[in-house]
Amino acid sequence: MPVASSGVHDRPGAGGGAPDVEEGFGDCDLAPDFLPIGAILPCLGLSGLSSLNWRLGRQNQPAGVGKSAVCGPRGVSRAAWYRFSVRRAYLAWIAVCVIWGTTYLGIRIALETIPPLLMASMRWISAGGLLIVMLALRGERLPARREWPSLAILGILLLGFGNGAVVWAEQTVPSGLTAVLVATSPFWMVGIDALMPDGEAIVLRRVIGLVIGFGGIVMLVWPQLRFDGSGGGFLGGVIAAQIACVGWAVGSSYARKRGRGDASGENVLATAAFEMLLGGIALLIVSLALHETARLRFTPRTTGALLYLIFVGAIGGFSAYAYALKHLPVATVSLYAYVNPIIAVVLGALVLGEPLDARMVLAAIVVFIGVAMVRSR
Repeated sequence: MPVASSGVHDRPGAGGGAPDVEEGFGDCDLAPDFLPIGAILPCLGLSGLSSLNWRLGRQNQPAGVGKSAVCGPRGVSRAAWYRFSVRRAYLAWIAVCVIWGTTYLGIRIALETIPPLLMASMRWISAGGLLIVMLALRGERLPARREWPSLAILGILLLGFGNGAVVWAEQTVPSGLTAVLVATSPFWMVGIDALMPDGEAIVLRRVIGLVIGFGGIVMLVWPQLRFDGSGGGFLGGVIAAQIACVGWAVGSSYARKRGRGDASGENVLATAAFEMLLGGIALLIVSLALHETARLRFTPRTTGALLYLIFVGAIGGFSAYAYALKHLPVATVSLYAYVNPIIAVVLGALVLGEPLDARMVLAAIVVFIGVAMVRSR
């Protein structure tokens, strides 16, 4: 799941046709949300993105075109630079699909020796802190102190609950199954949004989608449920996954509301970095209260998984997500939510030997149909 920082939902990215051609416009500053991608994409075989020295800018743009799409090297037309930026944005979107699809496997491996909330706190404190340092060194504007309380709330909702509960769930629920359960978050978003004073009412199509999606969830988890007490751990994991969805839905609603105000002009990646840091601190406090440090142990395998989650899953994933969101329609970028569970299920089966049968595939398809109906306009 991405951090739904203020302003993310208000940045639809590049749309419509390419802007008019204009020769001879100058170099511009590197967009801060593109900074870490160059170090991440070569690992995914997308080195074409990182080998480029052209820089992105923040000039005023034509309506419907992402800010960075209108600026390029001298002698390169706006139209050519726009097309190139969009191609690069699609590569960033592919990176998001691959990276976030693999994080469920990374979490499951890290949990072999690292307690759940402690692992999540180390991941987000490290990633948030590193991003803040990188942005500060570049002289980028960071959120003012008066914004920290609201960013702490977002960090607690989106990462404390939204990610912490996912990590907790993966203690007893297979990584692929967890990914499919988390994909139902739009169900909660629709319901919570409908309860808000200015929320959108639930129409019949979405009600049908909710029913279909719930049916898919029942198909997915029913065989593993035990009502004699032996299946309590699995059921607790399923509930934790839904708590994560609720936290994400409430946090996203709050982020949208905040993004309509003074926070609309914030740097998306800087905002996300502070949410990571503050959410990670909240997770660390709970972890210490649960005395998780007493069970902490590192192995090369779990250390590698944790480093992957920090540098690729968090820093690389959110950087690529923010970049794609600036240049592509939100509807296009949001399709990652359908790709991630597929990658997670396949990797869980291949690497960890997690169960994968026809019933699970059919149930996942039913869930995705329900999600598509709920998300459609």
